[in-house]
This record gives sequence, C-alpha cells and structure tokens, in this order.
Amino acid sequence: MSGAALKNPAELPARLDLVRPERVLIVDAPQAFSELLAASRGAGLVTENITEEDLSSIKEAFDAVLLWRESRVGSRSAMDGALRRLAPGGAFWAVIAMRKVRGPETPAAHRLELSDLAKAFEKHGMASDREVRVTSWHAAHRFVKGKSETGNR
Repeated sequence: MSGAALKNPAELPARLDLVRPERVLIVDAPQAFSELLAASRGAGLVTENITEEDLSSIKEAFDAVLLWRESRVGSRSAMDGALRRLAPGGAFWAVIAMRKVRGPETPAAHRLELSDLAKAFEKHGMASDREVRVTSWHAAHRFVKGKSETGNR
C-alpha cells in the first residue's frame, strides 16, 4: 500500500458499509486492504478481489463495488468497467489519493480527484454522499443514485 497503514482497520469495513452486502467486488486494491475486507465478511457472502485487467472476465452484478485508483491515466476505462458490474441500487466506492499529501506513488499533477469522479458519475445519475478516510494518504468516496449530502445534483 505504498507504505501507508490503514486507518482504524478494525472498524474500516463497517465504516465503508461493506460488511453486509451479499456480493462485493474489489478492484485494484492493495492485498492488505482486500484481505481485511474479506476477513470481516461472513462465510456465505461473496467477496471478489480482482485487477482491472480481469474486469472483462466478471459477468455477474455486485451489490457494492470498490475501485482503488490513484492515477488519472486509464481511470475512465477502469471506472466504466467496474460500474458495469454494479447492481441496480448498489454503492460504488472509489478510493483515491488525497490532495496535498506526500507519499502516494502517483505525482500530485496526475492524481485522480473527487471532481473527476463527480464528473464521471454525474452522467450515470450518481452523486457522492459519503467520504471515509482509509489511510493517511487515501480517502474513499461513495457514489449512489439519487441524493447526495448537498441535495440532488
């Protein structure tokens, strides 16, 4: 995870609301993060951990999708591919490097930002309604259909 430790790992899966969904897809997340989520979920629940390259082999829909992405390069195709695997009414989490922090592998000028995500999901009728700090350098943003904290967008 580029040397970054998870923030409050015992509570992180619950803060991300990824403990209860029946099917969760995790794309390009660090191994420690993926293992934490898988361990926190029940035995009968499906947790699929894949890379972006393997997205095309996944045909099922998932109740929640989490995409870990720092760089803008190739982010559009990764988001579109992951979003196609989201079931209606599901939540899409995007973990991105925070602004004005040193440490992530991706230089600040090339980092994916919340404004990029908002613009990409707006055409799908989705808005950000929640943010969760994942590491000292990363934050997860949840996108769902409909209302956001600031109302309809």
